[in-house]
Amino acid sequence: MLIVKDNALINASYNLELVEQRLILLAIIEARENGKGINANDPLTVHASTYIQTFNVEKHSAYTSLKEACKSLFARQFSYEEINKNGNLTQYTSRWVSKIGYTKNEATVEIIFAPDVVPLITRLEEHFTSYELEQVAQLQSKYATRLYEILIAWRSTGKTPVLTINEFRKQIGVIDSEYKIISNFKLRVLEPSIKQINDLTDIDVTYEQHKKGRTITGFSFNFKQKQQAKKIETNIDPDTADLFKKMTDAQRHMFSHKLSEMPEMSRYSQGTESYQQFAIRIAEMLLQPEKFRELYPLLEKAGFK
Repeated sequence: MLIVKDNALINASYNLELVEQRLILLAIIEARENGKGINANDPLTVHASTYIQTFNVEKHSAYTSLKEACKSLFARQFSYEEINKNGNLTQYTSRWVSKIGYTKNEATVEIIFAPDVVPLITRLEEHFTSYELEQVAQLQSKYATRLYEILIAWRSTGKTPVLTINEFRKQIGVIDSEYKIISNFKLRVLEPSIKQINDLTDIDVTYEQHKKGRTITGFSFNFKQKQQAKKIETNIDPDTADLFKKMTDAQRHMFSHKLSEMPEMSRYSQGTESYQQFAIRIAEMLLQPEKFRELYPLLEKAGFK
């Protein structure tokens, strides 16, 4: 299940609790899987059963958490920056949702995203960050989830620029009154988040602290993709098998979007699915050795070597 967010949203300063973050991710997935897309008028439905299965939580606690998250998420705001039509940087503030409700007898949440959020989530352009929900499903901290999102926006380089303390605190969702002492911030927020990411996701992370004199002024991060063993079937061409093993998840998603727009792929498309939905399905196909071999000529044409 693929999550796609605009980097303006990834880099936004906001403070969401873990359940609220998870609820938004499931709503994004629901929009992509049902083919309706995301708009500012139609509600998206998230079932408690999906929440329970995805995040491996108990039934009773899931119902309680989702009900409370509906109340708190409506009040949440986030800020982001964009260049306006005059070329000036404008800071905007928006709610996440314009309407949200919980149906007790059905154990479902209905969400309508706020108008400002819709284009940030739905525009599919090169500056987007894509990742699989399974990478954050096991994370038990809102800070770890946010840090993972921030990091993979820099997946192409494997390192971030120096993030000042104030900038990083806002991005990761630490409010001004929390963890003011840097040692507490590292002990309670930064280091546990890095440990969770290293233990439970597809990347390994290290960080470096930057100082002015003896005072820590910021952090930078380096990370790399973990090597994932992929089963190679015996009937696959040995030359193609090597390339199959070397294809990273990031490459798989990048090339699936390229393939989805190629006329030669039309015979694989289904009904009225969008390019985005088709790309997600192609990414799954590329996990299968026989399909990888079948699609390899088109991958070559798209630039994969």
